[in-house]
Amino acid sequence: MTREQLFENIRKKCSFLCVGLDTDVKKIPTFLLKDEDSVFAFNKAIIDATAPYCIAYKPNLAFYESTGVKGWIALEKTVRYLRENYPDQFIIADAKRGDIGNTSAMYARTFFEELNIDAVTVAPYMGEDSVSPFLGYDGKWVILLALTSNKGSQDFQRLQTADGTPFYKHVLGKSQQWATEEQMMYVVGATQGQAFEEIRRIVPNHFLLVPGIGAQGGSLEEVCRYGMTGQCGLIVNSSRAIIYADSTEDFARVAGEKAREVQQQMAAELKKAHII
Repeated sequence: MTREQLFENIRKKCSFLCVGLDTDVKKIPTFLLKDEDSVFAFNKAIIDATAPYCIAYKPNLAFYESTGVKGWIALEKTVRYLRENYPDQFIIADAKRGDIGNTSAMYARTFFEELNIDAVTVAPYMGEDSVSPFLGYDGKWVILLALTSNKGSQDFQRLQTADGTPFYKHVLGKSQQWATEEQMMYVVGATQGQAFEEIRRIVPNHFLLVPGIGAQGGSLEEVCRYGMTGQCGLIVNSSRAIIYADSTEDFARVAGEKAREVQQQMAAELKKAHII
């Protein structure tokens, strides 16, 4: 999916919501456990209920890898279901990969060739040669970890280097030599607040994937105030607050309602920015 296609979908749906498919078999409604593939059954119901209100889905690989082969099968079925029924959805593998070049090349093959996913999250700590193998695919995206929403982000990402610059700013600056805004996005946690203003000075046009809205307490209004661009420039993820909003047989309908509530808030922000 190209940048322009993504932006057009944002305008069409008046939304920049990404639904995180962090599907934990210990948290899904118990009546689904009798299904042969309870994870896929849950995902399918969530997708059908939320697809009108979002522009992306983000399966977190840990939740699928935790159950071995069964989890990978559920992931493959989920991606195939999206491709066949909702082809306009942007699919992100939240895998946080990043290794020496030949290993990264295998990861890239997994996600872009075998699974046909649009984007993958990548850790930049090992440098350019660990990221570049992901950049050799037309229409595919690298989403580089920049400033995350977890408490431990303080340990390294905000650590000041010799010139007084936080390390995450070096990541933002250096990585722009590796790829353009048509190939690379950045992860910036919603809990980082006004840091978005500083980040936009360094990467004024790149899309940002923003986790931390909802269960983690990030403010959508604040993210938009400091992070939105003329082409939106944001993909805001919500996982638990949507997919686990209800644990009864009504779970999918409630998830759809929660997604619609977020979409309406996003539509208001897009109107405020004169994008729609």
